[in-house]
Amino acid sequence: MITFDPPSLKARSAELEARMGEPGFWDDQAAAASLSSEHARVTRRLERYERLQREADDAAELLALDGEMAAEIESSLQPIRRELERLQEEALFTGTYDARDAVVTIHAGEGGTDAQDWAEMLLRMYLRWAERRTFGTELIEASPGEEAGLKSGTFTVKGENGYGILKAERGVHRLVRLSPFDSAHRRQTSFAQVIVSPLLEDGGGVEIDESELRIDTYRASGAGGQHVNKTDSAVRITHLPTGIVVQCQNERSQMSNKQTALKMLRSRLAELKEEERESELARERGAVQDTGFGSQIRSYVLQPYQLVKDHRTDFEVGNTAGVLDGDLDPFIHAYLLAKAAGQIL
Repeated sequence: MITFDPPSLKARSAELEARMGEPGFWDDQAAAASLSSEHARVTRRLERYERLQREADDAAELLALDGEMAAEIESSLQPIRRELERLQEEALFTGTYDARDAVVTIHAGEGGTDAQDWAEMLLRMYLRWAERRTFGTELIEASPGEEAGLKSGTFTVKGENGYGILKAERGVHRLVRLSPFDSAHRRQTSFAQVIVSPLLEDGGGVEIDESELRIDTYRASGAGGQHVNKTDSAVRITHLPTGIVVQCQNERSQMSNKQTALKMLRSRLAELKEEERESELARERGAVQDTGFGSQIRSYVLQPYQLVKDHRTDFEVGNTAGVLDGDLDPFIHAYLLAKAAGQIL
């Protein structure tokens, strides 16, 4: 089990400071920038830990002085515990891209209009979750469904360890509910796929051969009125060797949309390499890793009972409304701990 380790962080901080003080440190600017970023992250974690330690010590002293304030003090400790959990969570991020921002794409799956509505519900859930964690978000693309919801949606999440955290959400999400689009209000099962990739602002060493791309342009869709583009400014790029498709329509300029789509494609290709590496590790351990579209990672049951259950960790919550409003941290934390303990490949 990996745990938050302040002494190791202090040692790493001292090591990084020594390397940053060496002559010629900035000769290799890419390597220097990477080390500087790591030093900033380590420093922030240590400062947060020291602040939490001071607040916990103050609470202990107050309790010793006035035992009648126990209930109030216990309430004040809850935010400290939550932030400490996040510090412990951050110790789990050891992957190549874990510290980076993330690109999240949601595709409606089986279930027709209900699935497209489900895709839009998931988009809102993740945007609410990001808001709770004070991450920045930007909607890159949203393709409306024929009647309601979305066929697909893509957004970025910017914040420390955005990709490392959201990797926990990769996979198929299953919704069971009484369909609002069925006149008989029968129970409907819908699926949507969540794809999470690291956001590679600098290219991340991923090279793209433009001869392997099919680039299509189309008119951006929207709610109508003056905001609908009158030109084919939206861009869809298909990477022929892998079949990966990305699209962008949030800019008026076709060139800007193309550059954003290429950035998203690099991110998806980097994620593909990560998935291949994880699959190889799973094979070496003698395990079979199922990442097919039919292998849902989580079920959200609204009828005939209310329950959200993660099938990888068996963690479950009855407050479905809270989860759909962005309360995802308990699921993410359970997944990260199980993965660090080797319980999930």
